[in-house]
Amino acid sequence: MNPYLPVKAQIEEVIEETSNIKTFVLKPEEGFSFATGQFLELTVPGVGEAPFTPSSSPHEKDKVDVTIMKVGGVTSELHQMKKKEVVGIRGPYGKGYPLDKMYGKEVLILGGGVGMAPLRSFLLGLLGEADKFKRIILCYGVKTPEDIVYKSEFRKWMKNKKLEVYRTVDKADKGWKETEGVVTVLLDKFEVDLENSVAVVCGPPIMMKFGTFKLIELGHKPENIYLSMEKNMSCGVGKCGHCALGRFFVCKDGPVFTYDMIKDIPEIWD
Repeated sequence: MNPYLPVKAQIEEVIEETSNIKTFVLKPEEGFSFATGQFLELTVPGVGEAPFTPSSSPHEKDKVDVTIMKVGGVTSELHQMKKKEVVGIRGPYGKGYPLDKMYGKEVLILGGGVGMAPLRSFLLGLLGEADKFKRIILCYGVKTPEDIVYKSEFRKWMKNKKLEVYRTVDKADKGWKETEGVVTVLLDKFEVDLENSVAVVCGPPIMMKFGTFKLIELGHKPENIYLSMEKNMSCGVGKCGHCALGRFFVCKDGPVFTYDMIKDIPEIWD
């Protein structure tokens, strides 16, 4: 098979999450499955392609959700597309989160902004077999309450007895009743069993940097901190070299890495 040839996928639904973020529900012509944390290449015919991590549950086989922020040419064109239009997808690529290594442990999720997209997939994967985990904690931060993605789902998650949810905003409005401050302040609100826990971090680079540093400060071990390093990926198959990170290619060796694998590479937060 040609690794660069996409499969057609019809847009089944377009969900407006925020003023510049939309979730596209895609139905591929062929079966498409992925491990949570893996990514796909999404093609806009006649425009180009870009890598995205699915935001839907890995247990869902017929459709795949992709949550996309409008930041450039391909994403701007995507944001103009409507239901029943067709895009292309290829993949999945890379290495995802090793859920089996997390069984029986406390799982702490630390997310920021649109970084909640791959974390939604991860969280849905956890909740799909919640009894296999000792504890599931979600910490999420954004700039303002309007920037929160998956608002309706958060209302459901906050009622789920198998999940602890903590949220914060950098700048609160009059209606905000939860925490105000950067996302790392949430980590002081609870304790975890450091000998039997893992942490998963995804968000803007600056948030991931200081989130990781805070976790280390609290006693989390580098080998138990998982980072989604979605940077500079292009071809998806390790040929173009754009995503080189030290001795690694993010698209093949990641995008999920443990912090101990990459902590000595100077440019990981660039």
